[in-house]
Amino acid sequence: MLGARLGIAPQRPLPTFTRRTLPRWFRGRPRPVVPGSRGPLTLLADSFTSFTEPAVGIAAVELLERAGWDVRLEDGGCCGRAAFSKGMLDQAKRQASGLLDALTGTSGPIAGVEPSCLLTLRDEHRALLGDDPRVTDVGGRARLVDDLLVEAIDDGALTLRDGSWPAGKRILFHGHCHQKAEVGTAATVALLKRIPGAEVVELDAGCCGMAGSFGFEAEHYDVSMSVGEDRLFPAVRAEPQDTIVAATGVSCRQQIAHGTTRRAHHPVEPIRAAIA
Repeated sequence: MLGARLGIAPQRPLPTFTRRTLPRWFRGRPRPVVPGSRGPLTLLADSFTSFTEPAVGIAAVELLERAGWDVRLEDGGCCGRAAFSKGMLDQAKRQASGLLDALTGTSGPIAGVEPSCLLTLRDEHRALLGDDPRVTDVGGRARLVDDLLVEAIDDGALTLRDGSWPAGKRILFHGHCHQKAEVGTAATVALLKRIPGAEVVELDAGCCGMAGSFGFEAEHYDVSMSVGEDRLFPAVRAEPQDTIVAATGVSCRQQIAHGTTRRAHHPVEPIRAAIA
């Protein structure tokens, strides 16, 4: 098997790639007739959202545009996070610099749905490139989509409906480690609580155990699953089937699905479903 030759644990399901990628959908969709009243916004199209979970990116684009943003998709390069995590610093620097070139000169917020990729603009890029003024500009404008959507709901630009899914549901939320370390999960919890009648419970489960590629590697698979079994998996299994499981990180969603057979949604998905 190819996975075994690459050192991937044979027990671990591989991501499924889709032909209807986020960039392809974005280029082919009808564009809004009226320019966004909030001004321009750049959505960072990370690799997983673009090629394996485009529905998350589509939901984010549709919500941001309904909120009044004029959305531009940036899908021209990698942030360098994967290379950085493996110590491939020269490659990470090249990727970081290329993405910063693409983002420099844009205006408005730079938003993202994948915490690791978005927050790399604020943290790892500074470690890689030092006092490069592009890092200061781009990192200062980087915001999770969750923050922007809470603002739009609270000022009336987005209205969430009652009476159908996900209104009134119990939502079990697991936060991404990078997000918890850099900006916290308060905005995501606040966003989910805007769903009418929702009961939102944030898990205190630490790391899910996946940690990017770590949990895919054969030599780390058992450790990865042991971490998940410590608190996360039992908490998810204990929930009724109609509880909505939510997680901001793609690695977390993959780990939850593998360890519990439960689907975990990115928070923008139930929010999109709740829009009137």
